[in-house]
Amino acid sequence: MADEPVYMLNALWFKADGGAAKYAEYAAAAGPFVQRLGGESMHAFRPVAALQGDFDPDLMFFVRWPSFSAFEQLIADPGYQAISHLRDEAIERAVLTRCEPADMTLR
Repeated sequence: MADEPVYMLNALWFKADGGAAKYAEYAAAAGPFVQRLGGESMHAFRPVAALQGDFDPDLMFFVRWPSFSAFEQLIADPGYQAISHLRDEAIERAVLTRCEPADMTLR
């Protein structure tokens, strides 16, 4: 549903020459926009080794949004658009996947 929380998986591959530092600059600039719209960055992870498959980003994290509409408001915000070039300058490749909780427990 449109008004239910969504989780965005972000998997990022940084550009070799300073991409991680540029992404940190982007994250600091984007943070207030994300927070104002109710987005909440969850744990970030640096993958160590792919044990199966070919998935080796430099950084992975989830952002919880109160709704998909809130995320859409972020990307439409003129202030955010003015700083989004920092993300483009930092990232070689990105996977952004909209997720929702699954009714599954691993035991």
